[in-house]
Amino acid sequence: MRSTRTPAAPRPGRRTRTLLTATGLVAAFALTATACGGSGEDTAGDKPGATTSQAAGGKVKVPAKIADKLKEHGIDVDNWAAGGWKDWDKDKWLSEAKDFVNPVIRDLWKPERMQSAKEADKTVSTKDAAADQGVSDPEPAPVEATAEKTPYHQNAAPVGKIFFDSPDGPMVCSGTVVKDVNHPGKSNLVWTAGHCVHAGGSGGWYRNIVFVPAYNDLGKSEAQLGNATASEIAPYGNWWADWASTSNGWIQGGSETGGAGAAYDYAVLHVKPESGSKSLEETTGALDVDFSAPSASEVVTMGAWGYPAAPPYNGLQMFKCLDQPGRFSLSSSLPTMYRIGCTMTGGSSGGGWFRVLDGKTTLVSNTSIGPTDNTWLAGPQLGQDAEALYESMSKTYGGQ
Repeated sequence: MRSTRTPAAPRPGRRTRTLLTATGLVAAFALTATACGGSGEDTAGDKPGATTSQAAGGKVKVPAKIADKLKEHGIDVDNWAAGGWKDWDKDKWLSEAKDFVNPVIRDLWKPERMQSAKEADKTVSTKDAAADQGVSDPEPAPVEATAEKTPYHQNAAPVGKIFFDSPDGPMVCSGTVVKDVNHPGKSNLVWTAGHCVHAGGSGGWYRNIVFVPAYNDLGKSEAQLGNATASEIAPYGNWWADWASTSNGWIQGGSETGGAGAAYDYAVLHVKPESGSKSLEETTGALDVDFSAPSASEVVTMGAWGYPAAPPYNGLQMFKCLDQPGRFSLSSSLPTMYRIGCTMTGGSSGGGWFRVLDGKTTLVSNTSIGPTDNTWLAGPQLGQDAEALYESMSKTYGGQ
């Protein structure tokens, strides 16, 4: 099955089926959009005790508390700031939940570097995906992904792309701005997949993690992007993750094909603007997260949004799939996941899954894994453990 995090090689495949209609999803998304534009105040200035160096991509600012954390692991801070972050020495790859570091490298994620990033995709064979011993409903018929309407800031502003650096180079996933229950109207939280921020049992935290809401706002082609303005590529700017949390289940059990961590493959980022002072929610709007983990049989339609990057897609446009969910289980010892028919490929990983109930749109899952032929997607159910992770992020970092 394919997870939405992948090393350098693109993934193929897809199939087609008539799409379900869900105008409620589209309408609700449109309501979250706000006018484009930033506030102009620079919040990425030097902090007391910070280390500042020039790196190949731009200016690196390492706050004192991050510098201390790097030193604890025997990492030379000046070397890190000068480009040492590109060193993925296994013995120094920070992996524990408490070890996340992500100092801002100003101007690292320029448009051309964003376009060079590969999909973060996790794929296993269809044969392996069918060999589970848990409870799974019949494989869904494929649903052909459809392009989201442009401009994205008017139709799906909270959805965006996540860029990060891995040992295999620049990578991409998808993410969604979610509300912060403890900081109403001021959220800086982004929901995504665990494998978009952490390598799982075989590695540690990825680096230079940035969220770009409504990326490529007008859905321009690669040729057209050559003349695109900065506001068309990143209408709300770049938002750096100053903290990330994912589940222990993913950190301990996640693998290149999802593995035992797939059912726990979710993460929350707390972000700050590379430039500006407004919160992310004030800038793009945000969606509630539903942690009730409704059974698949209760839900008529779920919609998955994201930026698929593996062929035949190229990661430049936003797509969506709408389908009635079923159950999917990798093992009788693991929680059941949701599964929908969808032809989106790697790069859509981490993208939100939404449900409309009583006219309200809420996030209920995120894209995690799928088969090598790209005919369906599966995502974790978000229950008490996911809610605890979210609450901890909100209480500890939400007010920063």
